[in-house]
Amino acid sequence: MSGDRRAFLKASALAAGALGAGGVPRVARALGAHRPETGAPRPAGLKILILGGTGFIGPAQVPYALARGHQVTLFNRGKTNADLFPQVPRLVGDRNLPGGHDALKGTTWDVVIDNPTTNPRWVRDAGEALKGRVGQYLFVSTISVFRDYSAVGIAEDGPLHAPASMEGEFDRSGAQYGPNKVRCEQEAVAQFGADRVTIVRPGLIVGPGDLSDRFSYWPVRIDRGGEVLAPGTPDDPAQYVDARDLGAWMIRLAEGRVLGTFNATGPKTPTTIAQLLYGIKAVTTSDATFTWVPAEFLAAQQVRPWSDMPVWAPPQGGMAGFMRINCQKAYAAGLTFRPLADTARDTLAWYHQRPAAEQEKARAGLAPEKERAVLAAWHATPH
Repeated sequence: MSGDRRAFLKASALAAGALGAGGVPRVARALGAHRPETGAPRPAGLKILILGGTGFIGPAQVPYALARGHQVTLFNRGKTNADLFPQVPRLVGDRNLPGGHDALKGTTWDVVIDNPTTNPRWVRDAGEALKGRVGQYLFVSTISVFRDYSAVGIAEDGPLHAPASMEGEFDRSGAQYGPNKVRCEQEAVAQFGADRVTIVRPGLIVGPGDLSDRFSYWPVRIDRGGEVLAPGTPDDPAQYVDARDLGAWMIRLAEGRVLGTFNATGPKTPTTIAQLLYGIKAVTTSDATFTWVPAEFLAAQQVRPWSDMPVWAPPQGGMAGFMRINCQKAYAAGLTFRPLADTARDTLAWYHQRPAAEQEKARAGLAPEKERAVLAAWHATPH
């Protein structure tokens, strides 16, 4: 494995951990109102159990499901955003501990949605606690299950990592993120049966509540104005999905009892990094200008794709297809996307609601002094 690939995987895993482990201050307010969609008959209220539910995706799923007449129960430790959804019943358990899933025993559910899991033992233990009492199990996986991004248009049947072992201590390192998710997918089918399992593989999940800062860096940086270092070329591809669109779609998959595996990122119309950055600028009053710096120069300056330059990976070599994942199956199954302007505006508003200490310690993006130094070096280089 190359050093670049290893660093990329580590950054991806760290960001994914931020989604599941951190709090989401005032996220419910930032998410806004959820209205039931009209035009199609809905099933009678489903009995839905959400494992997690108060991290990043859950706060989009819960109000949407409630607004559509479903009964929702949460299962978590009661520590992350414990004040969210006080009207929603909650089962308490720590999935890292022996017996941590015991609260799930004895109740039947139409749907179980597993949002935060990277440890395949959690899937196994949930399956054992829920055995025979689940109509459909929806598991949130990741496009990081694919072992090779050199091909453009990877579909759901693309080559996967070898699954992680279930033996020994759980390895949460970046290099094991994809293999762990592969094993989780396999364990889901083993525990619940292929005729009851839906696997959703998002790409980069964005929007208000994203503590990884992998998207929020851009609205914040562009809003600040001035010369902005933009990565690669304007035509480099970009893919992402708003957590609110992803969460609502998963509820609709449950309503239709849609089974199978789905790559789940977008937008539906292929998008470039320039369209992303200029689209974000359009929701601000910023005087920002963009200076496009080639991938090779950024690498020489030790500016890393995905972490230092979020929502971007150079579309070449082993990463040529990373931002060109084939999601046609999800689109056909009803995955839709709100305008970029809504995501950018809401993310910027949410970011400014965060405590000052969090705003100052972004998990992704370039520090201002580093950005200035790289731009100065680029301008001093003949090209």
